[in-house]
Amino acid sequence: MFPKITFVLALVGLLIANALSLQAADKPNIIVIMADDVGYSDIGSYGGEIKTPNLDALAKNGVRFTQFYNTARCCPTRASLLTGLYSHQTGIGHMNWADNGHEGYRGNLNNRCATIAEVLRPSGYRTYMSGKWHVTRFAEVDSDQSQWPLQRGFEKYYGTLKGSGSFFDPVSLCRQNTFITPENDPQYKPKEYYYTDAISDNAVTFLQQHEKESADKPFFMYVAYTAAHWPMHALPQDIKKYEGKYDAGYEPIRQERLKRMKEMGLIDPNWKPAPTVGDWSEVQNKEWEAAGMQVFAAMMDSMDQGIGRIVNELKRSGRLDNTVIFYLQDNGGCAENNGRATPRQPSPKKFKPMGPDDLQIAKPKQTRDGRPVRQGPGAMPGPDDTFIAYGENWANVSNTPFREYKHWVHEGGISTPLIVHWPKGISPKRNGKLESQPGHLIDIMATCLDLSDATYPKELRGEKIKPVQGVSLLPAINGKPLKRKAPLFWEHESNRAIRDGKWKLVAKANAPWELYDMEADRTEMNNLATQQPQKVKELAAKWDGWAARSDVLPLGGWNKQ
Repeated sequence: MFPKITFVLALVGLLIANALSLQAADKPNIIVIMADDVGYSDIGSYGGEIKTPNLDALAKNGVRFTQFYNTARCCPTRASLLTGLYSHQTGIGHMNWADNGHEGYRGNLNNRCATIAEVLRPSGYRTYMSGKWHVTRFAEVDSDQSQWPLQRGFEKYYGTLKGSGSFFDPVSLCRQNTFITPENDPQYKPKEYYYTDAISDNAVTFLQQHEKESADKPFFMYVAYTAAHWPMHALPQDIKKYEGKYDAGYEPIRQERLKRMKEMGLIDPNWKPAPTVGDWSEVQNKEWEAAGMQVFAAMMDSMDQGIGRIVNELKRSGRLDNTVIFYLQDNGGCAENNGRATPRQPSPKKFKPMGPDDLQIAKPKQTRDGRPVRQGPGAMPGPDDTFIAYGENWANVSNTPFREYKHWVHEGGISTPLIVHWPKGISPKRNGKLESQPGHLIDIMATCLDLSDATYPKELRGEKIKPVQGVSLLPAINGKPLKRKAPLFWEHESNRAIRDGKWKLVAKANAPWELYDMEADRTEMNNLATQQPQKVKELAAKWDGWAARSDVLPLGGWNKQ
């Protein structure tokens, strides 16, 4: 009798295990890919001339959102993306430079938020990350590891903790919880090290390891590129592809993009585009200026090649059909003038080559082999011994047709492509379609919860967790209305905005509110504030209420005195 009971119990256990395994296998894998300091119109499927065939293929066989939003800056965007909260609620309302003494401006992820990795992992997902973290305080990268990726839900990590640095010798490069350099990393030894390639290659490695270690489980992977953040660093073979492309200057590129965007249906032909900022006839060093955008394009090209390798690995493993891939960008094109204005004088003393264990700094003075790093006009961007941004005029091109840049919450600062690709879950009828419903970073967590059927925690690490602020994007992905009840909000460096239906109220720091009808004028060229004072008052009151309950106040708390 007992052997029969034992057999029956074993059979029941096996059936339950198989059922759970099948249930896990049915859950989609999720990959979130983020680019850095890239404008709305830079990639091919959003009107750009840059060669991005792999992203374009995902767009052609997926859905493109035309009104998706980030937070206008790298740290807040990453905090919001990872948690489904507004960035101030996570403690990163500004940057991660310091604790400014206010709850919204601690400069570190707090313990009252949960990352997507922390939420999905208990529901059976393996969790991997390759790339830029940038949500832990600089001062703590050598000691307190409590907010590093592994401590915030990721099982495997390769990337940089800080926000920017050399693409040939990255600052704060880590594997798991250990600082490494391109020279002493025992697991990744390419013939030529380039950080964009390293992010892609390590992501592919994680996928390959997943097949060996846990092929019966779904995974969540976050791939956070630093392309195309300054410095303008790229490989010679990629730079060569764009030789002469930008020699005619800003206006021809902008006009070509506008034409394509109208043909694609991305922008209304009736919208008046923001004006071109740069005057090519006044540029003195045209070869150097054109080279900035040429290298920028090469950086994006390299990233797209890496995305292609990730997609090919998904195809090889048979996982592409049931993998949801999101592609988006952390802010608009960057107008920062880093490394452009003043030539860096050569050091009076010769630099010594760095050892394999020596860690590079964020703005290096020398290359690893001892050459001085060059800046300023005439230092042609691209090689490892340069450190130069592409500047405001090209950022204006990147953000075509919108106003402003990274830092500001006008459309040029916060508008990003969002490509969603999921063959198993998106109807073929939706392939290549545009989705115009507004979305925000806060919606990515809600969408991952919807996809994974994971339970969002009320408490974690002994702390109460703040509720998710966004809504699932799955209805919009399949052409149905979103279930959003609240407006969308922004604040960064006292630049502030609210989007409520077709209306957007927006202001720069210390400037009055501007009001725009986003259906008739998404390029924000016709300020209706004086014509509709009641609407301004109504939306401003909603913004004030959000700011009070979301750790945004005191306004200006980001600016440590």
